[in-house]
Amino acid sequence: MLSGIRRFFDEFMTTDPAAAAAPGHAVQCAAAALLLEMAHMDETLKPEEHDAVLRAVHERFELSPEEADGLIDCAEAERLEATDYHQFTSLIKAHFGAAERIALVEQLWRVAYADERLCKHEEYLVRKVADLLHVPHSAFISAKHRVQREAEG
Repeated sequence: MLSGIRRFFDEFMTTDPAAAAAPGHAVQCAAAALLLEMAHMDETLKPEEHDAVLRAVHERFELSPEEADGLIDCAEAERLEATDYHQFTSLIKAHFGAAERIALVEQLWRVAYADERLCKHEEYLVRKVADLLHVPHSAFISAKHRVQREAEG
């Protein structure tokens, strides 16, 4: 598993070993891990949820499909090893501005609504992550409403 993660960074992210250790890569992995956690919250990873995660990672970080797949693999390994969300949210909080944190919460809502239903565990996760990222409640609700409108129309 570690060799796959190392290969991802070596192949797609940079050829400079000093740049490979840049916090940006870890932040991308942390954000992707939270999106994957959302996709797994209702105990069944549906294709539309996986597609929503891939789309979010691809668009958010401007990655090629191959790079997005590699990041997803890295994030899945991190997600499976994680004992809580703090390791992800603390990194994101340190490197994302307020607008980026709100955008991540909105992406979490998109993944949650990808299968056209919201379970209580998904709503709990978005609320928990938003709190850990210090996203104001009004922004949390606005993001939810934007995604609901998109899903309806």
